[in-house]
Amino acid sequence: MVDVGVDLVAREGAGALTLREIARRAGVSHGAPRRYFPTHLELLSAIAHRGFTDLAARVGSTRGDGRTGPRGQLTELSRVYLRFALENSGMYELMFRHDLLESGHLRLRDTSLPLFGVLVELVGRVRMDADARAVAAALWANLHGIAQLWRWGSLQLATGADDFEPLLRAALDAHLGPGDRR
Repeated sequence: MVDVGVDLVAREGAGALTLREIARRAGVSHGAPRRYFPTHLELLSAIAHRGFTDLAARVGSTRGDGRTGPRGQLTELSRVYLRFALENSGMYELMFRHDLLESGHLRLRDTSLPLFGVLVELVGRVRMDADARAVAAALWANLHGIAQLWRWGSLQLATGADDFEPLLRAALDAHLGPGDRR
């Protein structure tokens, strides 16, 4: 059922994730999901957990072999985050639903907070003069906003841009200070 939910959210978005539709596509009775997931939130949490696992693997790949400095790693992490959000918009929307994170089902916070921890650690290495947690949170909010507004087409309309890279550079410069342009 989780596999079906992952496929459904990818194809039709988070709004399509009803117990009845997941059961229908899984070829089971509409009551079957309740045997494994007593609440709808538990099933949605299991699906969102897959998204966090996928994003964590992608973020892990940005750490590289240690030859790239923290600013370069932050740039790549931010790029990976934006690509994930844009390529997986339904999953991305589901992953950051407050009711899922607040519910504690499947300990989603235990999956999502380490990702934020990577961001805090890298920001702290770049901005030793600042509260790394606050700067990381502001950067994350900025990236989240870029992802949402880009997905809706608002940023393309406002800026005439056809690529989010200039916006990414501007966000990183705003939060981390001007960076190397190489």
